[in-house]
Amino acid sequence: MLIDGTAIAAEVRAEVASGVETFRQRRGRVPVLRVVLLGDNPASQSYVRAKKRAAEEVGIDAETLLKPADMSQSAMLALLAELNEAPNVDGILVQLPLPDHIDEGAIIRALDPAKDVDGFHPENVGKLVLGDDTLEPCTPAGIVEMLKRSNVETSGAHAVVVGRSNIVGKPMASLLLRRGLDCTVTVCHSRTRNLAEITRQADILVAAIGRAEFVTADMVREGATVIDVGINRVEDLTRERGYRLVGDVDFEAVREKAAAITPVPGGVGPMTIAMLLANTLTAAQRRTA
Repeated sequence: MLIDGTAIAAEVRAEVASGVETFRQRRGRVPVLRVVLLGDNPASQSYVRAKKRAAEEVGIDAETLLKPADMSQSAMLALLAELNEAPNVDGILVQLPLPDHIDEGAIIRALDPAKDVDGFHPENVGKLVLGDDTLEPCTPAGIVEMLKRSNVETSGAHAVVVGRSNIVGKPMASLLLRRGLDCTVTVCHSRTRNLAEITRQADILVAAIGRAEFVTADMVREGATVIDVGINRVEDLTRERGYRLVGDVDFEAVREKAAAITPVPGGVGPMTIAMLLANTLTAAQRRTA
């Protein structure tokens, strides 16, 4: 089975659009999202445009605050303080990565946790680990939605997460451990010994290691569910642009063994943006409750 992230994301966006309209009728305004982008990194600009377009499609007031790459950290902290205090701003997203002269951790800690729609603030991370209700990181939250809406059995399943990043790997493990999902979770990384032996034990395998087609067919158990978080450019001179996008999984080989698998593109990516919209609506609802 192919897990169609584009189709599932469309379901989530439709639900968010309905929620936004209800919010507008009750509060007399729509949820407001502000995205802070430093510099002219083409990939970051592309991501931000996609997020802004998706937000507008569901009725969220989204605006990108484009600032020069050499903006000082003190000036950026002042901007975030202003957004934190703004009564009409519900969600704040700082597009990562930031220029080298900016302390990324300090910027994330400066966000109001109630407006942190990326779910990266330490307070939100702590609540996630404790199992409390909070704004969850968008990619792991999107994967949970994919599993639920694809009727993948999670209770008692052995989930193996390959990757230990703060954005995907660690929060993914915390979510899979939660009541209602109830997985047994193993977290691996590039230095894990006998990695293939461990991944072959997985009922659910989440690949988030950032290496093109790293997970091969011999690393996957027959009948497993495989979630590919990676998005990597590989040279392909047969394509007009000279490259193609692939995930962290050797898709064509692994799909022959997997009971369910996500494609790249069209898998986890659309879900990440859909969950950002859901977080923005949630933040607005909680702030005005």
